[in-house]
Amino acid sequence: MEKIAKIDSVDVYNKLRGVETLNPLISIIDMSKATAMPAQTLNFGVYAIFLKELKCGELKYGRDYYDYQEGTLVFISPGQVIGVQPKVTQFEPKGWALIFHSDLIKGTLLGKHIQDYSFFSYESNEALHLSEKERQIVMDCFEKIQDELAQNIDKHSKTLIASNLELFLNYCTRFYDRQFITRDNINKGIVERFETLLNEYFSSDKPQTIGLPSVAWCAEELNLSANYFGDLIKKETGISPQEYIQTKVIDVAKDKIFDIDQSISQIAYHLGFKYPQHFTRLFKQKVGMSPIEYRNLN
Repeated sequence: MEKIAKIDSVDVYNKLRGVETLNPLISIIDMSKATAMPAQTLNFGVYAIFLKELKCGELKYGRDYYDYQEGTLVFISPGQVIGVQPKVTQFEPKGWALIFHSDLIKGTLLGKHIQDYSFFSYESNEALHLSEKERQIVMDCFEKIQDELAQNIDKHSKTLIASNLELFLNYCTRFYDRQFITRDNINKGIVERFETLLNEYFSSDKPQTIGLPSVAWCAEELNLSANYFGDLIKKETGISPQEYIQTKVIDVAKDKIFDIDQSISQIAYHLGFKYPQHFTRLFKQKVGMSPIEYRNLN
């Protein structure tokens, strides 16, 4: 069985790369000056952000393989596993790595809303592709953190480092918003595929066997992470995937309600609801009247 190396601290990663630990909770590494990583799988217990500046070897990241192109940012959160493929004897990307432990942001404003940076849960094929101007902004943020790491640790260090880290992540949020827009044609294609997926779902017997389609199921069918899928659909349609699914359910339900040979309970079960009252509640919430009232009105 393949041995998986656990990266549970900043110092462990620094030693793996042959660099000095200036702060036990955060490190920025120039990978061109670091020791090459062996071809092995790593289980991260820390946050890691990689800026790839040159094309490099193939990585397995989550379920997929990804050949990193120049100028991409990849985000890894604690609990994620990445591995260099066996055919790559050494992993020698050029670029930068920012590694930080969750203890760094505990008690800070960033720590309270780190989960809002949903790109930490994106898949590898959803990496952030930077323009040259954006790359320079990223490097400026890295430089500010490096300058602070070069200072003696005092009572202000944690606040200043966390603030600069938050600034960097906020810029990344802006850059992802730009990427959603510049890849508009691709995104619209995903919305159309989402619509087709739901149409096919409710035309099959899946609702009776599986139940209502979940956001996670839809994302997996479209080969996207749930977070990336959610952010993309929200930006393209103005509503969350869950709201989109509910709207589709109501549209399908309206057609079925006209079939007076079916009771409201039968319709609810056919749509995938475990309990008819849940269907009635959702229908009334979305339409403003109960399914029976809608049937009688029409």
